[in-house]
Amino acid sequence: MSDLTLSATLSNGVKMPYLGFGTFRIPPGDVTKNAVLEALKVGYRHIDTAKIYGNEQSVGEAIRESGINREEIFVTTKVWNTDQGYDSTLRAFDESLSKLGMDYVDLYLIHWPKDKNIETWKALEKLYKDGRVRAIGVSNFKIHHLEHLLQHAEIVPMVNQVECHPQFPQDDVLEYCKAHHIQLEAWGPLMQGQVFNKQVLIDLANKYNRTVAQIALRWQLQRGVVVIPKSTNPERIRENSQIFDFEISEEDMKVIATLKGERIGHDPDHITF
Repeated sequence: MSDLTLSATLSNGVKMPYLGFGTFRIPPGDVTKNAVLEALKVGYRHIDTAKIYGNEQSVGEAIRESGINREEIFVTTKVWNTDQGYDSTLRAFDESLSKLGMDYVDLYLIHWPKDKNIETWKALEKLYKDGRVRAIGVSNFKIHHLEHLLQHAEIVPMVNQVECHPQFPQDDVLEYCKAHHIQLEAWGPLMQGQVFNKQVLIDLANKYNRTVAQIALRWQLQRGVVVIPKSTNPERIRENSQIFDFEISEEDMKVIATLKGERIGHDPDHITF
């Protein structure tokens, strides 16, 4: 097993690579296809997309063109807010599968907590039982969202993908998820580029002779969090993958923890889209 396929073991035994490639806000067509192809060439084996990104088809094309066996690549997509509900979620899944050009996905997530979460989760449970997804989970769920879902769920979510970065470490959510055997996954691990302005991270990058991004990603890895950085720059894509051959000291992990601040993205309690 190469470092890039170092994996978390989900509660059902499925292996999920700790390093994934995110495609949020990467335009569909050649831009997405070329970025995913580059990531796969470097060694990434985990690709994250979503219906709302509009690039599922391009992701699927890249995976097929890569020549890598489908079984070797962990693919995530998500059901969008307007598709929530039991029947509409099942339809949305079929549409995503068709766009991806696949007969299964490795992980299917509820994209945001909404009023119809329970019906939507029942649909995900059906997809899982039918063998059409290898794992199911949620995204952007706070503890109270998880607690409400668990009161009605037959299957505990295997993953919770949330905004998580040095400025917003989500320590409480991480501990809750660990206690319930839910794998935490970080979107926006590079703070949508804002990590590069943080002096603490700049200093540590100099100390370890690494990039600021590598420090931010390695910090997550050592906390047991899956990361999905995104880039369309081949050099950055490669650099972001080089996080398995060094270790941040416990002392410096505590230094990074002093960065606590605000979210960059939407608060899941106040979304209107």
